[in-house]
Amino acid sequence: QVQLVESGGGSVQAGGSLRLSCAASGYIYSVYCMGWFRQAPGKERERVAAIVTGGIVTYYADSVKGRFTISQDNAKNTLYLQMNSLKPEDTAVYYCAARSSGGYCYAGDYNYWGQGTQVTVSS
Repeated sequence: QVQLVESGGGSVQAGGSLRLSCAASGYIYSVYCMGWFRQAPGKERERVAAIVTGGIVTYYADSVKGRFTISQDNAKNTLYLQMNSLKPEDTAVYYCAARSSGGYCYAGDYNYWGQGTQVTVSS
């Protein structure tokens, strides 16, 4: 199994930046895809970004393209989400996720989930 723990959330003004981190532990060698999801109150969880482990391929939701960047630090077993030019619409609980199966990393179910970190963007 894989355990994921998010950190780096907080409250910022519109136009500001945050970097979320996701520390992975356990049987991380099985991970093929990693990604970030978010869920705002009263709304369904949505996909934000995904990355193929050990590769250079990344995927982004249209709403965050050009503003968010997903990356990995293999030495630290950590996934990151750099969020720039934040908007109030970005306010949500952000979840880190991973899966052992292959395929298109921006689609399909994920096996492992963190507990989430709150991001609040005020105007």
